[in-house]
Amino acid sequence: MIQKKYQGLAWPALISGQLIKRYKRFLADIKLDNGQVVTAHCPNSGSMTACSEPGQRVYLSSHDNPKRKLKYTWEIIEMPNSWVGVNTLVPNRLVKNAIENEQVPELAGYDAIRPEVKTAGGSRLDLMLQRFEKDTCFIEIKNCTLVENGVAMFPDAVTQRGRKHLLELERLRIEANRCVMFFLIQRMDAEVFKPADHIDSAYADTLRRVHLDGGVEILVYDVYMDREYIRLNRQIPYQL
Repeated sequence: MIQKKYQGLAWPALISGQLIKRYKRFLADIKLDNGQVVTAHCPNSGSMTACSEPGQRVYLSSHDNPKRKLKYTWEIIEMPNSWVGVNTLVPNRLVKNAIENEQVPELAGYDAIRPEVKTAGGSRLDLMLQRFEKDTCFIEIKNCTLVENGVAMFPDAVTQRGRKHLLELERLRIEANRCVMFFLIQRMDAEVFKPADHIDSAYADTLRRVHLDGGVEILVYDVYMDREYIRLNRQIPYQL
């Protein structure tokens, strides 16, 4: 039997256009290839530094749900060195799918996977893996789109919520659970990952501490994407 090659997640049908501007964080005006100007939902609350330049080609998905205020969702932008995934809902789905399809060797061998797990500390973490209901691994996933000169960095804006997740991973690690901070670089031009000290030094310092002193693991992967699919690609080294 020939094993089918892992393709990752399929994009919905994509419509291309040109970015006019992004504003109010969640809105973007886009001129479609047919000349129509539309307002699309921008599913990304970050600053989107280095991936929201007006004039760049973008790709949208279209939705007919009458309950939606906006018909279009901004999915991808073509930057000079790489396509960049804009939708912050994609990383959680992609990492879960990759683990289920045994594409993350570091997270192989678990029997069950649960998304959006509420912990005793009051936080909600992205994934929980279990083996024989005793061996537990908690995973928090962060979307990384900021890349400068081959260096991927997170966060691209101050994130108290992100720091809270790190502290919760540290607490769970003390309770003898395996804990992983997973950075997904949703673009294809990074060679190394570093915490963005110049943007949020508190987050960067906490990441270093919970990793070096607290035993929280760090995994960094980039992606490959085209107009049809997005999938996990390479494991990227990190420098703290």
